[in-house]
Amino acid sequence: MLMVIARRLMQALLTVAVVVTLVFLLFSVIPGSFVTSLVGEKRDIDPKVMARIEEQLHLNDPLPERFGRYVADLARGDLGTSFSTRRPVIDMLESRIVASFRLASAAILFAVAVGLPLGFIAASRPGSWIDMAAMMGAVSGLSVPGFWFGLLAMYFFSLQLGWLPTFGYGQGGLRHLVLPALTLGIGPMALLARTTRAAVLEVRGADFIRTARSKGMSEPRIVTRHLARNAFVLVLTTIGLQFGSMLGGSVVIESLFAWPGVGSLLIQSVSLRDIPAVQGCILVIVLFFLLINTLVDIAYMLIDPRIRYR
Repeated sequence: MLMVIARRLMQALLTVAVVVTLVFLLFSVIPGSFVTSLVGEKRDIDPKVMARIEEQLHLNDPLPERFGRYVADLARGDLGTSFSTRRPVIDMLESRIVASFRLASAAILFAVAVGLPLGFIAASRPGSWIDMAAMMGAVSGLSVPGFWFGLLAMYFFSLQLGWLPTFGYGQGGLRHLVLPALTLGIGPMALLARTTRAAVLEVRGADFIRTARSKGMSEPRIVTRHLARNAFVLVLTTIGLQFGSMLGGSVVIESLFAWPGVGSLLIQSVSLRDIPAVQGCILVIVLFFLLINTLVDIAYMLIDPRIRYR
């Protein structure tokens, strides 16, 4: 297992290096800069003021020099200073990482709590009305855009019923978390239900399940000891991928509900061409995805000892 972790860490370092390089080069070749985003449509800005700002932010330095400076700072754990707020990027990300992680965790808990039982029930009665209703609901969840579902949820639960706040983080309480988590988790829940159904149906037809029944093993024991464990190996991939992508995939949802997470900071930073903040947000998203994938690989080996990575 230690070899697997070491190998994944080496792969993660390579992935981070590639992502950091691509993001830096991308924002270096795109026309415009932080100064031009501040100017906007105004035409009466003194060119000397613009030149002074660009000089203070080192925007006119040669590309290799700026990239070398960024890599050297990154090796020391310094993500740079935001162009717009003049605060260290790592300080800006601290509270936002917590908010995004809370949102992603609540969304994946909702997806697992609803999607797993729904898929299992549908697979236990294939072709029945329960199966058809569950899969119709899953297809609907995959088809509905997240922002549209969020708008409907705000309209009914906030404006009409008054049960939950419309948007915002508040004091970090549960009431402000419910609607964004449901909106973010509806798609993964539907996908998880379909994946669970397919995995259970595949394992139910395996030879070892028929052998267990022929030996007189009770159905609950077959389900808990054989069917669920083997099907969960397939389902775990979907859970890991969905959870890992939620930090970056929640950009629209965080903006819709004014949730102060990494996604909303990324949108603001891109619009302002705040390159250090953009690079910091993308780095956090990539690291989170790599961490979840590594944990999923370790979980594979714990669930099924036959799985080995080379």
